[in-house]
Amino acid sequence: MAKFSLNLKKNDLVSVITGKDKGKQGKVLTIQKDKSRLTVERINQKKKHSRPTAKNRQGGIVEFEAPMNISNVMLVCPSCNATTRVAKKFLEDGKKVRICKKCQEIIDK
Repeated sequence: MAKFSLNLKKNDLVSVITGKDKGKQGKVLTIQKDKSRLTVERINQKKKHSRPTAKNRQGGIVEFEAPMNISNVMLVCPSCNATTRVAKKFLEDGKKVRICKKCQEIIDK
């Protein structure tokens, strides 16, 4: 795996830029840094057929969000509401924050 800078965090709003769900937006649910994959709410829905088990679980078709590659999504800036790249900057107090490349506003509040 190539080393990369992770610009996304849990609960960020992202937009899908490639694939069958192109153009859809959702919230990041989980991030797997080692596999460079993430799960987005209501995006990349898959169906799994499961049989009933003894633990009171009902059988049937279960829908779930499958992980997708981090490179297939882009962050949506909360202030300008556009998909953007992320820059990182240190504030006067020494805190490191993410900044929108388009509107130069701070993403981390």
